[in-house]
Amino acid sequence: MSNISRRNFLEIAGVCAAGLGLAGCGGSSSGSDSKSDSGSSAEDKVGASEELVAAAKEEGSLVVYGSCEEEYLTAACEHFQELYGIEVQSQRLSTGEVQAKIEEENGNPTGDVWFGGTTDPYNVAAGEGLLEPYEAANASHILKDKYKDADGNWYGIYTGLLGIMYNKDELERKGLDAPKDFKDLLDEKYKGLIWSSNYNTAGTAKLIVNTAIQKYGHDEGIQFLVNLDKNIAVYTKSGSGPSKNIGTGECTIGLGFLHDGIYQIEDNGYGNIGLQIPESGTSCEVGATAIFKGCKHPNAAKLWIEYALSPECVELAAQNGSYQFLVLDNAEQPAVASEYGLDPDNVMDYDFEDAKANTKTYVEEVMQALGGGDDRFQTE
Repeated sequence: MSNISRRNFLEIAGVCAAGLGLAGCGGSSSGSDSKSDSGSSAEDKVGASEELVAAAKEEGSLVVYGSCEEEYLTAACEHFQELYGIEVQSQRLSTGEVQAKIEEENGNPTGDVWFGGTTDPYNVAAGEGLLEPYEAANASHILKDKYKDADGNWYGIYTGLLGIMYNKDELERKGLDAPKDFKDLLDEKYKGLIWSSNYNTAGTAKLIVNTAIQKYGHDEGIQFLVNLDKNIAVYTKSGSGPSKNIGTGECTIGLGFLHDGIYQIEDNGYGNIGLQIPESGTSCEVGATAIFKGCKHPNAAKLWIEYALSPECVELAAQNGSYQFLVLDNAEQPAVASEYGLDPDNVMDYDFEDAKANTKTYVEEVMQALGGGDDRFQTE
């Protein structure tokens, strides 16, 4: 598989702020009546029942923990508030941070719903009984069974490819070729040039762990990550961290989701970023949404799930720099992802059940093999 860059066309074949760090989402509709001038209602747009909308409005508030990018989170929350007049407070946290937070709160969560971020931490939380199953009406639009939890603990809203990003200028200056596959990253010539993400805090990093183990076997997969560690300069707190530092040259090679690289190219103008789908095959994230068990606003939380599984929400992603493929049959796909040659079906057969059962253990084993981590592992 060749490299990707849209700037050189295709190089690949094919007012309210609350405490606790919560940000209030403003909206153009501040009342509880969401009827539009045309007479059509917000519930008709989303597809939720009138009874659910009425119950949600009665509660009047919603707290969202978002593990997608900040721009998309803010836009989604503002539009929900605009549609329904329900006050929304949001906080952007990595998936690992949300997982740790709801584990600590142990059934008495300060948040109501989780939005965005890869599903491995969702599965850990589901296995611990910290998510509330819900039979969503709009789940009928989800394209494949693998994009939702069989028990209704979470529902997928998007999917994105795990891959390699790199600064073309820096590699040329150093006289190095770009890595084409995961195992190329082990070459000592890349020592100190690679950034990845923290296995304890980032859902992206948990997917990396599961991908390595599923590709190479348990012991060999952990050894791969131990060998990779010798070349890594920084483990960022968030999975998108490496992509944000490639265009500037601070990071030469980064592991993460390729749609984050597309954002840096398209929205921030870093035409010096190259993207690589690993030649031996890669995995994909399923970005999800879920309800926290014991949440304070259960009806507003259910309405959020219906909203998150509708074009009203997911089509805001590409408008706000998030170029993942959408997993709903009634939503318009972001054209830019396909223009870069990305294919959401061109991935390995990822074992979601193994990840659901073992992610927490695998992460503990990797960290133990790495000696518990060091100051390269960012937590802030």
